[in-house]
Amino acid sequence: MELKHVIPNMEKTFGNLEYAGEGKVDQRRINGRMTVVSRSYNLYSDVQRADDIVVFLPASAGEKNFEIEEKVKLINPKITATGYKIGSRGFTNYILSADDMVKA
Repeated sequence: MELKHVIPNMEKTFGNLEYAGEGKVDQRRINGRMTVVSRSYNLYSDVQRADDIVVFLPASAGEKNFEIEEKVKLINPKITATGYKIGSRGFTNYILSADDMVKA
């Protein structure tokens, strides 16, 4: 059985999330036109202090405009893992995605 994603317990894993700004916009050429596929946003967590959290939202969620440090909530969050190797060392990237992000 293949593990596709993990549904996190948001309160225990990340605590309260706050908006920290826009990230990157992923665009692809579809039928000859550049189309937005997804957007990433940076978030602060009161539990995870090491790094900012990045969440990826589909283009269908639209562009998000929150005030910096405004409390937000993720709709249907999930975490996926991708692995890669450099030389003889293995590394894992954990990717947080959600269907939408709203004010908490």
